[in-house]
Amino acid sequence: MAIADGQHQQKKWRLCPIWQSATASSSSSAQNLHNNSQNNYHHNGVSSDARGASTVSSVARSILPARRRLRFDPSNNLYFPYEPGKQARSAVRIKNSSKSHVAFKFQTTVPKSCFMRPPGGILAPGESLFATVFKFVEHPENSEKPTGQKSKAKFKIVSLKVKEGTDYVPELFDEQKDQVTIERILRVVFLDPERPNPVLEKLKRQLAEADSATEARKKPPVDAGPRVVGEGLVIDEWKERREKYLARQQVEAVDSL
Repeated sequence: MAIADGQHQQKKWRLCPIWQSATASSSSSAQNLHNNSQNNYHHNGVSSDARGASTVSSVARSILPARRRLRFDPSNNLYFPYEPGKQARSAVRIKNSSKSHVAFKFQTTVPKSCFMRPPGGILAPGESLFATVFKFVEHPENSEKPTGQKSKAKFKIVSLKVKEGTDYVPELFDEQKDQVTIERILRVVFLDPERPNPVLEKLKRQLAEADSATEARKKPPVDAGPRVVGEGLVIDEWKERREKYLARQQVEAVDSL
């Protein structure tokens, strides 16, 4: 009975000669690959594991999405009041949510009919600002209002990590192209200005804040004026220093006599 089972097992494995040859070939290939990797290691002095890790790291960087440095409000759209034949305005709040200084720059598919203020800048960690976007609204081809619909115009905001104290110039993004991150692509959405809409009301508030911030930047720095000591007593520091200097000169002149 045992002899019969043995003959049956031999016949069973013989039914798969291809599998046997593939197994043998696979084992041989694996051994050759191992030997080649060992030879390359000894020949070049570089570990295959190190080269593999570098390759995997580069592939991961190209596949995985980059970490976002900025936050936007609104997050996906730029809302404009639909007023054909006029220049409409929109606003977006940009905040640096990272722990580093970040440069940002606007790009658009319709540069002839749109512009941004500011077109770019540098934000410190936690800092935010309102950017105003201007767009000329063209008349529709038909009489229908395209309110609530997305326009073909798009705005792309890119960012770049920079060192503290760096001056903003657009060329920063050309010099470090491999470090530039696409933060967001905002689409244009038109709103009916004659119809109450919470999104439109929010846009008006943001535009008012953006205008206030723009005016504040235009104003010269406030002069603190002379130092005040006590109520009603004003001391002109320059005059005080001059009087001390003249008094010292008089003392030196008396001593020299």
